[in-house]
Amino acid sequence: MTTQTPPAGAMSVDAAIDGLGLGPFQWRLLLICGLTWAADAMEVLLMGFALPGIAESFGLRPGSTETRWLLTSTFAGMFVGAWFWGWVADRLGRRQVFLTTVALGVVFGLLGAFAPGLGWLVVARFLTGFAIGGTLPVDYAMMAEFVPTAWRGRFLVYLESFWALGTIMVAALAWSLSTLLPPGEAWRWLLGLAALPGLVGLLARLGVPDSPRSLLARGKEAPARAALKRVARLNRKTLPDVPLAAPEHTARVTPAQLFSGGLGRRTLLLAAVWFGLSLGYYGIFSWLPSFLKAQGMELGAVYRTTLLLALAQVPGYILAAYLVERIGRRATLVGYLLGSAAGAYLFLAAGTPVQVLATSALLSFALLGAWGALYAYTPELYPTPLRTTGMGFVSGMARVASVLSPSVGALLLTGQLPAALTLFAGCFLLAALCAWGIGIETRGQRLPEAIGPQQ
Repeated sequence: MTTQTPPAGAMSVDAAIDGLGLGPFQWRLLLICGLTWAADAMEVLLMGFALPGIAESFGLRPGSTETRWLLTSTFAGMFVGAWFWGWVADRLGRRQVFLTTVALGVVFGLLGAFAPGLGWLVVARFLTGFAIGGTLPVDYAMMAEFVPTAWRGRFLVYLESFWALGTIMVAALAWSLSTLLPPGEAWRWLLGLAALPGLVGLLARLGVPDSPRSLLARGKEAPARAALKRVARLNRKTLPDVPLAAPEHTARVTPAQLFSGGLGRRTLLLAAVWFGLSLGYYGIFSWLPSFLKAQGMELGAVYRTTLLLALAQVPGYILAAYLVERIGRRATLVGYLLGSAAGAYLFLAAGTPVQVLATSALLSFALLGAWGALYAYTPELYPTPLRTTGMGFVSGMARVASVLSPSVGALLLTGQLPAALTLFAGCFLLAALCAWGIGIETRGQRLPEAIGPQQ
């Protein structure tokens, strides 16, 4: 390892960010990233709402191979995109990916609305997933790297909570369109309108500077200082006129370092947590609208029910934002995962419509709280030179699970509800064990800047 001796009186980026405090810059960044995150949620969950209309347009049978291809195409694209864009963001900087992925997501999302056939729609959804898969590692790295230590966990959960807003928006939009248009037409409008919030997010992102941590890790001290001065100006603070301390770094950082030493163990355990939580979450919620419809619920009622379940996510996020700073990231994540496993079995035992709604709401509360804690925990476990690469890899494992989840979730429609929910509960329990096995608490800790021998 090569090290660089900082100049006398040099200031670390952590010290600078903490000194500039929490202010308008961080709140604006939260809103900008949150808008795009809500738009991504709409795109990811879109097919569950559009599927009835698409099935009518192209003559698809419930649970058919073509239906599973359609549901997995977005996730398959996100799998490739998360790995690719995470690596690019660590090599070339956060901001380029921060802008490019959102622009591509809007273009490909709109193309899907005009798809003349099922094959074209599958390709458009894959490319949309490829684009939005890159926003995940970059947005969370940017947020983690701009927020003071004392507020970082809370803000990362706040960012994830915009997923609930996106869920509410897509459910409300689907419900409204179902009352205005026949299903065979409504799905095209749904895809087209769902792509537009990303355009607003792209315009808002143009004023966001690159991460000073990433810039400094790549030897760009002057742009890093300029980015910090922008934070200082918006927060009405003064940046001390001292040099920035460059972090220790290896001569060459490669993705292979994610799997060496203690960092390798951490990566594998995190990958298992992301995989298990994603398989259960998407296995349940990708098919839930179709499952409710198969139980005899009319389409408008299905969308209204899904809207209520999205509202149940909000208190889950609020509690998670409190707990990650009160009891820590790891304990909060494990507690929510155990609650999700219990919720899956309560859903299985539900015998009346009211019980189905109540247990579904509990699942929604617990699962989205778990996602909030996981998104807060993960970027804090990786050093700056590998932060988006690490986020990209473990979130890519979630996309592997997402690709598999429609096939597993189809058990809900084929009458094998006990088998499906037992599998999902097992995934949540395994994820809880792996999260606890990481053995590191990041609450109140500054972000690691260098790849140390124990990482």
